[in-house]
Amino acid sequence: MSNNRRNFIKTSTLTGLGIAGSGNFLNAFGAIGNEQNNISLNNLNIQQQKSMIGAYGPWAAAVNGKTLPSYSFRNSKWKNVKEWQKAARKITMERMGIPPSNERPQVTVKKKYTYDNLDIEELSWQLPYGSPTDAILLKPANTTGKLPAILAFHDHGGNKYFGTRKITKTSDDQHPMMKLHQEHYYSNKAWANEVAKRGYVVLVADSFTFASRRVLLKDVPDVIRENLTDENPEEQANIDAYNKWASDHEHIMAKSLFCTGMTWPGVFFSEDRTALDILSARNDVDAARIGCCGLSGGGLRTDYMAGLDERIRCAVSVGFMSTWNDFALNKCFTHTWMTYVPILPRELDFPEILGLRAPLPTLVLNDIDDQLYTIDEMRKADTILQQVFEKAGAADRYKASFYPGPHKFDADMQKEAFDWFDRWLKA
Repeated sequence: MSNNRRNFIKTSTLTGLGIAGSGNFLNAFGAIGNEQNNISLNNLNIQQQKSMIGAYGPWAAAVNGKTLPSYSFRNSKWKNVKEWQKAARKITMERMGIPPSNERPQVTVKKKYTYDNLDIEELSWQLPYGSPTDAILLKPANTTGKLPAILAFHDHGGNKYFGTRKITKTSDDQHPMMKLHQEHYYSNKAWANEVAKRGYVVLVADSFTFASRRVLLKDVPDVIRENLTDENPEEQANIDAYNKWASDHEHIMAKSLFCTGMTWPGVFFSEDRTALDILSARNDVDAARIGCCGLSGGGLRTDYMAGLDERIRCAVSVGFMSTWNDFALNKCFTHTWMTYVPILPRELDFPEILGLRAPLPTLVLNDIDDQLYTIDEMRKADTILQQVFEKAGAADRYKASFYPGPHKFDADMQKEAFDWFDRWLKA
């Protein structure tokens, strides 16, 4: 194994959602990540060992620990699932500070070709702000008629230079960093290609601040540019330097969004909804049979998108399911600013965002040794979602699976995800 490959796997494993911006974080992970940080909230008799905010942990945990969140479907005041969904979605979307709706933009087809037994289109569209969004569309070669579709979300992975290329493969000439990325997280598979081969139209778009949508160094003031430029971008040294800068820039972006009344999940949702509009409008797509899926940062986007838009008829969230308590006390240091919506934890626990889609089919795939969460809180999240779906009369439409190993979406997990899509979108 080369030193570059060792360094890539070490860094990407520790960054799941992008904490590699600082050597201190990497050093801290070895010291902190193995601590027993679990917090027990049995009748508020909190047994603290250590928390990310020290002795303030029990106090912070108790703020929302006395009662169920006000918009939780587990709360006895909510009887009717439709009434609950309408109210809970409304308050969630208000808290998210979602930008004004984008009209469906004109889509440019930049290139068409066939590769890997798939017909591939390289697409682009311009939103009212920022650089054009690049996207990849894949479907089985030589198919006709309307097919079910998947909105596929790429991960964060501490690598904001790349987007769609993380989960697709469009030629034999693949960037070496993406070869390693897919080997490490995806069992050496471009999972968007693999699910397309099952008979789906799959759309993968660069998300806000990634790849074609990334913040360009030429567009920021010199005072925060750190003498970097956008030149020679495909060289690994430049990509590494950019990713380090982009990681450090996330707190600036988050604070700026908060100052405008927006949140990062709100911008994600707005742009992902536009991608869904584009996918739904295609002549080769059955708009009544669309699913979404993603790992890590893609799992986060799945949680919000699938919870808030009923056009997503089937959802698979991978490697992003725990509780707000876990984020607050144990694992906030392994997550970026992209996760959080102020005030919302008083109204919904994190799993209940995805639970807003009940009774629509929902699969959650977890890794038992996922370094981004604690296993107790992951299982608590599963229990919460079970309770929501059972109360909605749809216990058979929710499933969670726990796989051995660290943060990943490997071949076995992909098979379960794709079988789930086949079960619910091909009937």
